[in-house]
Parts: sequence; structure tokens; C-alpha cells
Amino acid sequence: MTDRVPPSPRDEDFSAHRMGAFADAVLAIAITLLVIEIKRPEGEDLASPHALAEFLWHEKASFVAFVLAFFLLWSVWRRHHTLIDEVDRLDRATAASHAPLLLLAAFLPFPTAIFGHAPDNKLAACLFAATAAALFGCEAVMKEFAWRRAILKPGVDRSKIRMSAGASVSVTVVFAVTAGLVWVTPWIWFIWFFAPLAAYFGGKLSERIRPDVIDRAPERQAEQMAQTRT
Repeated sequence: MTDRVPPSPRDEDFSAHRMGAFADAVLAIAITLLVIEIKRPEGEDLASPHALAEFLWHEKASFVAFVLAFFLLWSVWRRHHTLIDEVDRLDRATAASHAPLLLLAAFLPFPTAIFGHAPDNKLAACLFAATAAALFGCEAVMKEFAWRRAILKPGVDRSKIRMSAGASVSVTVVFAVTAGLVWVTPWIWFIWFFAPLAAYFGGKLSERIRPDVIDRAPERQAEQMAQTRT
């Protein structure tokens, strides 16, 4: 009796690890660009410790914007890294959902630089918040596709991916709401530092809101795996 030939992935499926490596590269470059946008001291700014201290204090908003954007991108990378480790293959829709996510991640250094140089400017704060909202909104869509359509590894709990998608939706709402509220008070951006709390409680709340959703993803996954054997 000959050994059974292992099933091969469908032509329209994509390697999860190849996608993860590409996402790692884009996010790493985006994080590097954040610090490049911070203004450097020159000339008289370096003449004395006092002058340098004044320069650093004057640019404090740029450092705050850098730290905020860094942790936003880092959180996106961390969750994406976790997701990729749970996925065996990506279908075309799940792979395509990475494009707007990485596009916005690469764009984030631009509104970060503007907001860092003009934190009191309402349009600057609105642009940063709108970009962050779009970024996390794309992340939520990607996770929804992943738990519904991607071929996950054996033993992976799909409910955790669905909860993570709900967490991303909650963060999206925080940034989207503050994008409008900055026109009332520019200092509303302090709320952005509480985004992790919104993700934590939002993810749990989303599971309570839709506990009766019928998860047919395992059935679709079984069908996909069966098709690979044909």
C-alpha cells in the first residue's frame, strides 16, 4: 500500500507566515519613521545645557506623540503576530484585508509628526485620531475575516479571535469619537492613553452582546480542508 499524499493548499490560499513577515517589515519601518520625524536640536539649541533643556521642553509634544504612536503600532504588531501564529492559511479576502491595514500603519508617522508639532491644532489632532480609528477599524475587519474564513491551526479557539476583533472595534470607536470631540476641546487626546482599557473591556462586552451568534466557521474550515484533498 502506498503512502497517502498529504493535501496541498488551494491555489487561492496564502501563506500566513509569508504575510506575517511582510507585516513585520512594514510595521518595523513605520515605527522607525516615527523617531525620524522628531526635530533635532541644532546651532544655538546645543550652546548650553539650559538652551538644550529649553529645546527639549519646547518639543515635548513631539515625544508624547512618538510614544503614543509607537505603542499603537506595537499593539497592532503584537496582536497580528499572535493571530498569524494561530493561522495555517489565509484565503484571498483575509489576505487582501491586510492591504489597508498596512497602508494606514505606514501613513501613521505623517499625522504623528503634525500632531507632535502642533498639539493644540484641532485639525492636527483630528487627523491623528481619524488615522488611528481607520487603522484599528481595518484591524477589526481583518480579524473578522480571520475567524470566519481563514484556515486555523488545530486546537485554536476561534472565540478568542472573535473577542480580539471586538476589542479592535472598541478602540476604533474611541478614536473615532475623539476625532469629533477635538473640535470642542483639543485636550481630549488624553483619552487616547486609555485605549488599552477600551480594548480589554470592549472585547469582553462584544462577546456578551453577540453570544448567540452561530459560529459556522469550523464547518467552513472543514469544507476548505476537504477541498484541498480533491
